[in-house]
Amino acid sequence: MNRPKRSANGGSTQSILRHWRAAVPNDRLAHLVKDATRALVRALQMRLTEHAVSFGHWTFLRVLWETDGLTQRELSEEAGVMEPTTFSALKAMEKLGYVIRRQMPDNRKNVYIFLTTKGQSLKKNLVPLAEEVNRVAVRGVRPAGLAATRSALLAIIENLARDEAESKNERRRVPSTRELALRVTEAHRGKRSSPRHRAQR
Repeated sequence: MNRPKRSANGGSTQSILRHWRAAVPNDRLAHLVKDATRALVRALQMRLTEHAVSFGHWTFLRVLWETDGLTQRELSEEAGVMEPTTFSALKAMEKLGYVIRRQMPDNRKNVYIFLTTKGQSLKKNLVPLAEEVNRVAVRGVRPAGLAATRSALLAIIENLARDEAESKNERRRVPSTRELALRVTEAHRGKRSSPRHRAQR
């Protein structure tokens, strides 16, 4: 099923709601989960903006508040973000004085990320904002409904984790940004060199 186009900036949470209430109420579950996430992110970003913190930086801060001193790769994995994105964000966060990057004397290969006092102090102001968003999001939802939602989402994650672990297809995995770019380039070259493509030119 084709989804109606939205504005370039993704539209407001109201437009997301209209999509589900009127346009395509039976759209796929994956889209519903994604849109719920988008609405949660928008609500948090609205609040983070008051403290001049981007959602992208929040993504890494919340991981480091729990486990400081991760390598850049470990931080990427914990945050669910590609390494080039992590690298760019950390450079900006370092300039803002939130983190410092260090190499250890016994391991010059890895770069470890540590919160500064400034980065650590953000926790007391920002975590309550996330807690507020969660309270707003479940307003009016009965405890039984919330428990069922949690149970269903955990089951979905378990099923997809099992599917990933059991996949025999070597190409069915999440590639690095560089590998993905190479695949796209190769696929495009292959298409351009096909007899059908040459005949159309």
